[in-house]
Amino acid sequence: MSGSGAGPGRLSEQLRRWLRPAFVWRRLSHNVLPKLAALAVASVLWYMTTGDRRANVEQGFDVPVTVRDTTGGDERRAVASLNPDTVRVTLSGRPERLSELRGANIEAVVDVTGVPEGGFNRPVTVTVPAGTTLTRRSPERVQGSVETQLARTVTVTASITAEGDGASLPRYSTSPADVSLSGPSRAVTTVTRVVTTPTALQPGESREVRLLALDSRGLPVEDVQTRPSSVTLRRLDRGEVPLKTLRVTLNSPPAGLRVTSATLDPASVRVVASPALLARLREVAGRVAYRPGTYSVPVQLGLPAGAQALDTVRAQLVVTRVATGTPDD
Repeated sequence: MSGSGAGPGRLSEQLRRWLRPAFVWRRLSHNVLPKLAALAVASVLWYMTTGDRRANVEQGFDVPVTVRDTTGGDERRAVASLNPDTVRVTLSGRPERLSELRGANIEAVVDVTGVPEGGFNRPVTVTVPAGTTLTRRSPERVQGSVETQLARTVTVTASITAEGDGASLPRYSTSPADVSLSGPSRAVTTVTRVVTTPTALQPGESREVRLLALDSRGLPVEDVQTRPSSVTLRRLDRGEVPLKTLRVTLNSPPAGLRVTSATLDPASVRVVASPALLARLREVAGRVAYRPGTYSVPVQLGLPAGAQALDTVRAQLVVTRVATGTPDD
C-alpha cells in the first residue's frame, strides 16, 4: 500500500525539480565540453552524408514529342493534330550536369503501335540522360489522330491571269508535267486538280511557280503535300499561232420553212490556223437543222482542215411554215 503511493509522489517530485531553473542549469552545464564535442561530431557526419542530396538542383526543359509506330502492314500511317507537341520535363541532378543538357538530349515518346485509325489519348514515356533523375513531366498524356497515308500522281494545270494579246493563242507547259500528291487519305481523295498559282507570262517567258491542290469547289485542300512543291511554267507561243475573229453565217432553210428571227450567240468566233489559211478566210459557215417553232440549237461550224474555232455558237430561231411556192424572205 505504501509502495504504491510512493511511486506517484516521486514522479511529481521529479517534475517539480525540472521546473526549477537552477536545477535545469546545473544539468545543462554538467559535462558541457563533452556534450558540445558530441554535437559537433554529429553535425559533421550529417553534413557529409547529405552532401550529394544538397548539391542536386532541378531544371525544366521543353522536349518535343516523338511518335513511335511499328505497326506492320502495307498501309502507310501518320499521326496528325498532336496536342501538345512538346512536354515540360523537370530533371534533378548536379548543376554542372544539367547545364550541359538541352531539350534535344531528352527523349519523350508516344507509342501508337497497334492503335487503330482515329483519335487517341496516350501516355508519354520520358527517357532521361545519365546522371539525372526525372522529377515530373507535364502533361503526362497527349492527344492526336492516326491517319492512313495515300499518294497518287496528278497532272499540273496552268493557272493564267491573262489570255494574251489577242493576236496569238497562248500556249503553256509545266516542267515537270506531273507531280506526286500525298497526305491523309481523307484529304487526298478530295483533290480534283493541282494548279499553278495564278501567273501572267509574256511570250517566251518562264517562271518558277508554286502549286495549289484544289477540291471540286475550287478551294485549297489542307494537309496535303506535292512533290515537288513548285514547277517551271513556260509560255511557248511567240506569235506563230495567230488568231482571227470571223463572222458566222447560217445556212438557208429548206423549202416550206421561213426564218422570221435568228440570233447567234456569239455572232463571231475566234479561229486558230496558220497565217496563210487565216488570210483566205472571211467568214465561217454555220449549219443548223430547221423545224417550225421557237427554239435554241447549237450551230455546227464548217471550217477547213487546219483551222479550229475556240468558241461554240448557239442560234435562237423562230421558224414558221409557208405554202410551197411562196418565196422565202
